[in-house]
Amino acid sequence: MDAFLTTSGVLAIGIILMALIIFLYFIPVGLWVTAFFSGVKIKLVRDLMGMRLRKVPPVAIVRPLITSHKAGIYLDASQLEAHFLAGGQVQKVVNALISADKANIDLNFERATAIDLAGRDVFEAVQVSVNPKVIETPPVSAVAKDGIQVRAIARVTVRANIERLVGGAGEETIIARVGEGIVSTIGSSATHKAVLENPDSISKVVLAKGLDSGTAFEILSIDIADVDVGENIGAKLQTDQADADLKIARAKAEERRAAAVAMEQEMKAVVQEQRAKVVAAEAEVPLAMADAFRNGRLGVMDYYNMQNVEADTQMRRSIGGPDETKKD
Repeated sequence: MDAFLTTSGVLAIGIILMALIIFLYFIPVGLWVTAFFSGVKIKLVRDLMGMRLRKVPPVAIVRPLITSHKAGIYLDASQLEAHFLAGGQVQKVVNALISADKANIDLNFERATAIDLAGRDVFEAVQVSVNPKVIETPPVSAVAKDGIQVRAIARVTVRANIERLVGGAGEETIIARVGEGIVSTIGSSATHKAVLENPDSISKVVLAKGLDSGTAFEILSIDIADVDVGENIGAKLQTDQADADLKIARAKAEERRAAAVAMEQEMKAVVQEQRAKVVAAEAEVPLAMADAFRNGRLGVMDYYNMQNVEADTQMRRSIGGPDETKKD
């Protein structure tokens, strides 16, 4: 009997402990006590237990609520819970509101949650608004009118614009616009020496273009940190053009040479053909002479006279120069 009572007592104590753990899980009394002594009014059952049932960690809502209340910013637990359920970072929003309030920056809860849900770090944005940050551009290369390449690195001091954080462009746009302005300014310079002598002229021209339009930042200053001379692009382009012209001239000369060789071959073929015709005609002369002798159209004296003319012609050729018939 005593053993039964002991077992029943242990089981009862276990059930009581389990019930107490479940009760404290769904109703965090310690957190409610902390909020109560911090001056934050929150319902034990309706708010804290409701958060557990809605799968919202009560500590993620109550802690920021206490922080904001102590800083003099009075928020409602339902607002923070709604922002948490939307996927926002409640603690960063509260920290941003406190920082903005201390720095006299106009930032309300609705705008802060919108910035946070837009994917931006609202607390960092407030810090950048209070303490401007410096963005350094990568080396930007441009060519002056004299053909000399100039490389420049700029440091852009920006301050976050709270009103344009939602929908405004980021740092990449600022860097791209500043780089474009540097290229345009160097490209419009008469010589690279003018850029080296007055690098601040680049920052003045670029700053006057209003490059922060449509971005989440306000450009305070643009400082040229480094200017360096690069390659002689103009001379390189002229050299490349000369090489290209030389290649074109060689190709055209080769084309003309090939055409001349083809024409020469064609003329040789024509000459060979004409010579073949002459040889064929000369081969018919003895036959014609024999036929003329048989028919009485050519006499012996006529033949001798023709031989004398031919001998005289050969003598004149030997005196005048080499025999043309022996060429080629």
